[in-house]
Amino acid sequence: MNRWLGMFLLLACISCGSKRNVPDVSAVKAPLTLQRFETSFFKIDTLHFETSLQELTSEYHGFTQDFLFNILGSSPATFTKDVPAFMRSYEGLANDVSRLFPDMTREVDEIQKGLRFVKHYFPEYQLPERVISFVGPLNSYGSIITRDGLAIGLQLYLGSEHPLYLSEEGQQLYPRYLSRRFDRAYIPVNAIKNVMDDLYPPAYADKPLIEQMIEAGKRVYLLDQLMPYTADSLKTGYTQKQLDGCYENEKTIWSLFVQNNLLYNIDPEINRDYMSDAPNTPALGTASPGFIGQFVGWQIVKKWMSQQKQAGNLKLLMETSPKKIFEEAKYKP
Repeated sequence: MNRWLGMFLLLACISCGSKRNVPDVSAVKAPLTLQRFETSFFKIDTLHFETSLQELTSEYHGFTQDFLFNILGSSPATFTKDVPAFMRSYEGLANDVSRLFPDMTREVDEIQKGLRFVKHYFPEYQLPERVISFVGPLNSYGSIITRDGLAIGLQLYLGSEHPLYLSEEGQQLYPRYLSRRFDRAYIPVNAIKNVMDDLYPPAYADKPLIEQMIEAGKRVYLLDQLMPYTADSLKTGYTQKQLDGCYENEKTIWSLFVQNNLLYNIDPEINRDYMSDAPNTPALGTASPGFIGQFVGWQIVKKWMSQQKQAGNLKLLMETSPKKIFEEAKYKP
């Protein structure tokens, strides 16, 4: 395996070139407002709990129920005890959120840009009209679509060096290869990923490895079209150095699958090595990223899409079988 080197000018030019045909979506309507649920939640008066909770529900409608029972994990029988206990335990973290996120204009603007592209490519899709920030348990959601809008769990975006993530408890939940992504730059990407999953729920299970890789590659390609000005490292979850290394070693990566007869493998334990988040892909060395299958699938999808007369037809891509894409792409790095 060759060394995983830094970015080459050639790769930068390729990246820039792939963005040349970005459609103008500035006139597309995608109204979006921000609600700071955590600000209101941590003002609940526990001495007048029922009245205070009614006021919260009146302000945030269905999201209050989603937060209590789906995010906080409480129940109708215990929430009167669970909520005050959670408030006491997370008061310090809520203060950190208030300090680190006095304003979320940048994130909301980036999400809105992504939603404009969603509406451009999928005009029938009903866009969410609210971003709702909250502070939930550390082991809960960082980003989720609810009935009321795109909900963002700010407890998972405090910066990769936040002491909570580096603590023993934090590292047990989220090892370093995961917690390094707990940065606010990932908020828009994760929000648009949720919209993408709502449009096209992931369907990887029980397929041969090559089809799983192409399904994952479809999603990176789609995300790239919905967020064309966002760094590929954020969209893939790789570091920039890892992504550069993938391009430099693309032939070697492909050879790994071909020479070891892995393309049509259906053993889930073997496929997990290439289709799951991990510190690296052991067969490719410690400097490689985990989930290497999405990179390979992405390259195959790009090759196939470059052959299509309707290159901007994302519905066609998402509805075409991975088997057909693989056979027609004739990918050979």
